[in-house]
Amino acid sequence: MKRFHLVYFAVFCSASFTLYGAATFVGGSTCMSCHEGESESWRGSHHDLAMAVVNDETVLGDFNDREITASGVTSRFFRKDGGYYVRTDGADGELHDYKIAYTFGWYPLQQYLIEFPRGRFQALGIAWDSRAEEQGGQRWFHLYPEEVVDSRHPLHWSGRDQTWNYQCAECHSTHLQKNYELKTDSYQTRWSDIDVACEACHGPGSEHVAWGRAVEKNPDQRNDADKGLVVSLADRDGAHWVTDEESGKPTRSLPRTEHTEIELCARCHSRRGTIWGEYEYGQPLADNYRLVLLNDDLYFPDGQIKDEVYVYGSFIQSRMYRAGVTCSDCHNPHSLELRAEGNSLCTRCHQPMRYDSKTHHHHETDSTGAACTACHMPQRTYMVVDERADHSLRVPRPDLSDRLGTPNACSGCHADKTTQWAAERVAGWYPNSDYRGNHFGETLEAATNGEPGAASSLLALAADMEQPGIVRATALDRLAPSVQAQHHFTLQRLLGDEDPLVRAAALRTLAAFDITAQVDLGWPLLEDPVRSVRLEAASLLAQLMPHKLPEKFRAQLSSAIREYVQSQAVNAERPESHLNIGLVATAMGKATQAEEAYRTALRLDPEFVPGYVNLVDLYRRLDKDNAGEKLLREAIIRVGEDADLQHALGLLLVRQKRLQEALVPLQKASLLAPDRPRYAYVYALALQGAGDLPQALAVLADVNERHPGRREILSALIELHGAQGNSEAVRRYSDELSRYAPATE
Repeated sequence: MKRFHLVYFAVFCSASFTLYGAATFVGGSTCMSCHEGESESWRGSHHDLAMAVVNDETVLGDFNDREITASGVTSRFFRKDGGYYVRTDGADGELHDYKIAYTFGWYPLQQYLIEFPRGRFQALGIAWDSRAEEQGGQRWFHLYPEEVVDSRHPLHWSGRDQTWNYQCAECHSTHLQKNYELKTDSYQTRWSDIDVACEACHGPGSEHVAWGRAVEKNPDQRNDADKGLVVSLADRDGAHWVTDEESGKPTRSLPRTEHTEIELCARCHSRRGTIWGEYEYGQPLADNYRLVLLNDDLYFPDGQIKDEVYVYGSFIQSRMYRAGVTCSDCHNPHSLELRAEGNSLCTRCHQPMRYDSKTHHHHETDSTGAACTACHMPQRTYMVVDERADHSLRVPRPDLSDRLGTPNACSGCHADKTTQWAAERVAGWYPNSDYRGNHFGETLEAATNGEPGAASSLLALAADMEQPGIVRATALDRLAPSVQAQHHFTLQRLLGDEDPLVRAAALRTLAAFDITAQVDLGWPLLEDPVRSVRLEAASLLAQLMPHKLPEKFRAQLSSAIREYVQSQAVNAERPESHLNIGLVATAMGKATQAEEAYRTALRLDPEFVPGYVNLVDLYRRLDKDNAGEKLLREAIIRVGEDADLQHALGLLLVRQKRLQEALVPLQKASLLAPDRPRYAYVYALALQGAGDLPQALAVLADVNERHPGRREILSALIELHGAQGNSEAVRRYSDELSRYAPATE
C-alpha cells in the first residue's frame, strides 16, 4: 500500500514569543521593518505562501458549486455565509459540510485545512491544481487517484495520518508549538508567523533587534561578529568558486568545514522524523531529526528518488555536496528562485565552452536534451502534479538500468528506445568515462535479492570512505539481519565514524551480537555528541537495567534512557512512539510501564497491529497467555486478516501445545505475507511437529525458491531430508548453503 506523503500544512493564528535561550521570537514584521530588500524578495515566494487564513485573496480553488467524484464519493465545493465549504465524506463515511479554515501551499497545487474538535486540523485529500489551464490545471483532483480511499483507509483525509498538527505544521509555519496533550488527545497549536518567515531560518530575533538598536546609538558595534543572531548563515570563510586549471572543473577556493546552511534547509527539505521538541538552531540536523536512509520504498537501488524524499537525502549523495556546494549557491534563499535561468545557472561555475556544448551533451542546442537538468536532475511527479528534480546530480547510467531496473534520463525522453540502446550511445560518446563500472546500487540490490556474498559486499561498502555517508549507513542497515561475529572489528571502526548516520546505523547492527559485545562496543556512544546516535545506544542497552550495575554506570544509562523516552514523547500522538517506549520498558523489565505504553498506543489507534503483537508478547513473559489469546482474537475481529496477528496467534497456540489448532493461523500468516520467509519457515516446522513431513518439506522448498539463501530454511531442508535418508536432496541443499554462506557468515 502506498504511504502518504509528508507534505501538508499548519494551525491557530497566534503570536507565540517563547524564549530560545536569551533570544525570543519577535515576528517577521519586525524583521521586515529593517530588511526591506530581503522582505520584498520573500513576498510571494513559496515560503510566504506556505499557509494562510482563508479569504478571497488566498483561496485559489473554484468554490462555485464545483463537484468531483473520487473513491466513489462525490464532493462539492461551495460558498456559504461568506465562507468556503466542502461537502464530502467524513470519518464515519457519511457526507458532511466542512468549513475551510486555512489554505496550504500555492503552486502547483493548493490544499485546504479543516478544523476538527480538540484543536486538530486535517488536510483535505482533494486539492486544487493551480497550474494554468493549458497545462492541465485549474481543476479539483484527488491526491490518491489510483486508490480507493474510503473512511477506513489510513490515507483518508480525516485520519490520524493526515493530521496537520503532526504531519505538516512544523515546516509551513514559523516557531510552531504543537502543544499536544496525551490525556485528552488534543492540541493547542500556536506559531509566531503563520508562514515560513524570517525567523524560521535565522532563529529568534530579539537579540538581533537589540543589536540593531545598539548600533543606532553606537555605530562601532556594527562589526560585532554575530550581530545578535542565534545562527549565522553568512559564509564568513571568504571562499569562492574557481576553475581548476588541470581538470577544468570548478573547485572551492577553501574547503567547506561547516554545513549549517544545508542542514537548516534539510530541517524541512528531507524525509525525516522529529526526535526533539524544540528545534535547536545551528545544531547538527541529527540532534533534532532522524534522517530516513535509502529504503527500497523511497529510493531506487542506485539512490535515485522514487517516493517523495524532499531533496536532502538525494543531495548528500552528490559530488557537488562533497565539493562544498550549498543550497544558496543555486537558489536565492529569500525568493527561492534559481540564481539564473536554464544552463546559465550551471555555467556560473562550469565552463560553458566545455559543458554547454554539443560535444558534451550530444543534443541540438536549445533542445530539451541539451538542458543540464534534463540529464543530471531528471524529475518525477508527486502529489499528481508536482514535479520534483532529483538533487543527486548524477551522471546518467543506462547501463545500470539494464541490471537494476532503475530509471535513467535517456529513457525518460527516448521512451521508444531500449536501455541497451541508451547504454551503447553513452558508451560511444564517453568510452573512457570514470562514471561507469561498479556502483553502490549493485551491492544494495544484491542484498535485497539475497544473493551470495551480499553481506561481505555490504560491509565493504559501509567501510568505503569514498562513498556518501547515507549510502554507507544504508549498507549497514541492510547488513543488520545477517551480521556475524567476524564483522566485529570493522563495526568497531564504523562506530567511531565521523558521520552520525553511519555511527547510528552501526549501533543498530549490534542487536545481533551478544550482550558483552553490545556493551563493549555500544556503551561509549551513550555520550556521543549527536543526539540521534545517543538515542540508538540507549535503546540498545536498556536491557542492562534489570542487571546489577555499578551506580556510576546505572546513572549514565538511566540518563540516556530518559532522553530516549523524552524523544519519543515529542510525537506522543503517534502510537509508534508509545510502542517504542513500551519496548524499552520491556527491555528494562518494567512490565507495568510497558503494558501502559502498549495500551496507550492502542487507545490512540485501535487498529495498530504492533501494539497488539507486543502486548501479547509481554503477556507471554508474564505467563498470561490466556489474556494474550483473548486480546489477539479481539484484534483479528477488529483489524481483519493480518499476517502479524495470525502469526502471533499461531505461536501462542504452539506454546499451549495446541499444535493442530495452530496450523490454521500459521498457514494464514505465511499466505498473507509471502514476502516474509520467516512466517513460512515457522509454519513448516509446525507441520513437521504435527507429523506432516511431506507438506513441511513442500512449504520449505517453495519458500526457498522464492527467497533463496536463507540459512535457517536451507538448514531445515538439509535436516529434514537427512531424516528421510534423501542424500541427493541433502547434497543439493548443502551445496546451496555453501554458495550462500558468505552472505550470512
